[in-house]
Amino acid sequence: MSEPETGGNPAVVFRGVTVARGETVILEDVTAKVPLRENTAIIGPNGAGKTTLLQALLGHMPHQGEIVFSGSNQRPRVGYVPQRFAFDRGLPVTVLEFLVMGLQRRPLWLGVGSRFRDRAVELLEAVQAEKLLGSHLGSLSGGEMQRVLLALALQQDPELLVLDEPSAGVDVKGGKVFCELLEELGRKWGFTQLMVSHDLATVTHHASHVICLNRRVVAEGPPDQVLTAGVLKSLFGIHMGVVDSGILADSPSSDGENKPGREGGDA
Repeated sequence: MSEPETGGNPAVVFRGVTVARGETVILEDVTAKVPLRENTAIIGPNGAGKTTLLQALLGHMPHQGEIVFSGSNQRPRVGYVPQRFAFDRGLPVTVLEFLVMGLQRRPLWLGVGSRFRDRAVELLEAVQAEKLLGSHLGSLSGGEMQRVLLALALQQDPELLVLDEPSAGVDVKGGKVFCELLEELGRKWGFTQLMVSHDLATVTHHASHVICLNRRVVAEGPPDQVLTAGVLKSLFGIHMGVVDSGILADSPSSDGENKPGREGGDA
């Protein structure tokens, strides 16, 4: 597959990326680009390899092929927001302590230094969650935890922000607000955004570039050009339509086919 054309310079280029576990091929010859300082979404059905592609990008998954950054092999500063963050909710750790534990060398029980506290406050203000500073981590809702993880990712001053299903476990309104926050942060901080998403309406409204993935790249480009009924049927095996407003709408057949819902996981 030849490299797709995208506007401007790419922040990331995938060239023939293949990932296998034993005899099972998870990704096969994936070639795609992530445009610089744009919002790219990766969509596809369960088991399509979306999370695997992110893990290969992050260096957590061995792969064949190349992943090139900004025209070279020099890795940019990367911030990562995972789909799930497993921890013991009974631990007596506050949001402040969580944000500084990777920065402050002295034990947290001796107190948090003013410099680190100021940085934590700055990051929480950036994600509009400064009120959570003294909250216990285990008491946070899904949307609150999402913002704290975003603040942690911003701690890296990222050139590339990678998010795996950031709206998972958050209601529709919360997901919309979160995506609007990401857009604002992207403009202010100037990072490139790469996000796995199951929400086609969110992708249509907030992504400037889409990679449609089902083990291989099915299509790639701007949402209004790529998210056609034919491509969506190829991806999800169902009939989909796009209404004039640009919001993806279900076009069920007489036997009651449904549009793709929230993903429960991905390879």
